[in-house]
Amino acid sequence: MNGKKILIVEDEFIIADVLAGILKTAGYRAGGIAGSVHEALEMIANDKPDFVLLDIYLKGKLTGINLAHMLGEMNIPFIYISANSNQKVLEDAKVTNPYGFVIKPFREKDVLIALDIAIYRHENRLESGERQNALIQKKTAEILTGADSWEQKMLQMAKTLQPYLTFELFTAGLRQDEDGDFYEICFSRIGFDEYQVIGAAGLMVITNRKLHELKKLKTATQVDQIATWYDENEFIRMQNASPLKKLFAETYGLRSHLAWPVKLGDGQVCDLNFYSRRPDAYHADHLTHCNRLQQTIADFIQGMMRLAGSPLLSKINDFVVNHEVSPPDQANPFSGIVGSSHLLLTVFDQVMQVARASSSVLILGESGTGKEKIAERIHALSTRNDKPFVRINCAALPTSLIDSELFGHEKGSFTGAIDKKIGRFEQAHTGTIFLDEIGELPLESQSKLLRVLQEKEIERIGGRNTIKTDVRIIAATNRNLEKEVAEGRFRLDLFYRINVFPIVMPALRDRKEDIPDLAKHFLKIYSRKTGKAVHGITPQVLESMMRYHWPGNIRELENLIERNVLLTRDDMITNMALPTQLEQPEVTQPTATGAVTMQDGERAHILAALKKCNGKIWGEGGAASLLNLPPTTLNSKMKKLGIRKDYGV
Repeated sequence: MNGKKILIVEDEFIIADVLAGILKTAGYRAGGIAGSVHEALEMIANDKPDFVLLDIYLKGKLTGINLAHMLGEMNIPFIYISANSNQKVLEDAKVTNPYGFVIKPFREKDVLIALDIAIYRHENRLESGERQNALIQKKTAEILTGADSWEQKMLQMAKTLQPYLTFELFTAGLRQDEDGDFYEICFSRIGFDEYQVIGAAGLMVITNRKLHELKKLKTATQVDQIATWYDENEFIRMQNASPLKKLFAETYGLRSHLAWPVKLGDGQVCDLNFYSRRPDAYHADHLTHCNRLQQTIADFIQGMMRLAGSPLLSKINDFVVNHEVSPPDQANPFSGIVGSSHLLLTVFDQVMQVARASSSVLILGESGTGKEKIAERIHALSTRNDKPFVRINCAALPTSLIDSELFGHEKGSFTGAIDKKIGRFEQAHTGTIFLDEIGELPLESQSKLLRVLQEKEIERIGGRNTIKTDVRIIAATNRNLEKEVAEGRFRLDLFYRINVFPIVMPALRDRKEDIPDLAKHFLKIYSRKTGKAVHGITPQVLESMMRYHWPGNIRELENLIERNVLLTRDDMITNMALPTQLEQPEVTQPTATGAVTMQDGERAHILAALKKCNGKIWGEGGAASLLNLPPTTLNSKMKKLGIRKDYGV
């Protein structure tokens, strides 16, 4: 008996009654049946449930999606029940952060599996939140009692919050009193663990404003009474009433914002402001962090105010911070992953946040963006780092051998099984398994994988005994799994099981500021490998690389550098053949909750190359050469994308 109290919100009595029977048989407690949003709210007010099963379409003006937003504010987890599984319904519903979907018509097993997954995800989130609270409380206490300067202590606090409230610019200061001095301390992120510390004097230099002008801007800036987040459009609109924030946005190229007013015990308010160059960096989950940490951070700031010489209480002339750059606290755990763009730094923050948890991780992104390297870092930074890290490329497995590879087989279990085979899950016991290209698994194998994840045990093919496994799952895909679910190619229950903590890898075209460093990195590697003294790349070539679309991402860049090191006869790469003349299609931008697929863009890109080469696939002047791909790879891609040899579709 698991004892969870479940409220059913469903306006079809027969379906609601069936659900109630399923839940009762499985040992859940009845939380009642509501046929409308109004009725559900009354029942919740009288007896708060642990979980809600929620139909999307209900009688009355309000839908299940309206109720879902309210449940989110009340911190009540819920699962949708719907007769619709199309893309539009998924997109409308996913913004409410459900813990799962049950599609009508459903089986008893479907409902119970969905609840099992939802409870797992919810408890994982609660556990993660409690762990974060404990870590941050411990860290802030250590900072306060440390020997660092005042501004360095504030910086340490900002660094502590970075994995949970990401930022490129962080500012802190008390509400501006018209009679008081202007004060705002800023931290600009310039690397994974490197920040520029900027006080009022430095801010005057950077913004070309005098102190009284900055004070005037801050006095006129609209303040928030509760923690609030702004996406790009909202941030642009709010800047008309917030001139100081507008100045920050223009100076640092900021596109989204999280305002966190921290109320102190004496009635004062310290405004913490987080800014990002991403248009959608903040969302409702960040407000949960703010609410959870409110008292901890308020205690920290009050402790900082009590310190001798605190600029929050003393005159500004007595406290000046210039453009000081903080040294890293520790060795960079991401050495070997080249780049310092804000999108890549966001990925690093997410890795640091999830690495030491046991949560499943889903790494999303186009081919060639470095998903496997991120998986390796998660394992290396986890508590399982001295245990096995087993990789398996699901796309490379023949359908007939998938089960044998994943779960193993006994000798003689099928024709050709001349010896016992230990499967990858068994090899990864107590460690981590990386399921690359999980979107390529056939539905039958998805079902078996789901069973292993739920029951934490496997059976070898031909075996009679179950084998317990303790394995952390990291999965990766370049497919849009939500679209795959909507079109019936990927199991919805498996998607929710692995999508506990999604990480989106940015495409290279979205972080072009990293191209020079990446090019230099690969140039050094292949110069050493080939024994050629190639020392650099001309500015003209770098400029053309910055203009290129990079459909193959970092992998394509690496291949081109290797090729040009081999071809050049000079000590510099002075020319690089890039297929810039090909059509470069628009590609969907990554989101925090969905994957990025480049299938449509890749299809258009290959078709354009084939057209330019008059249908020739390989050999001199063929599309494979133009695209810098092995002919076998191009042929495989064409087959996968449904492109015929006569380059039709």
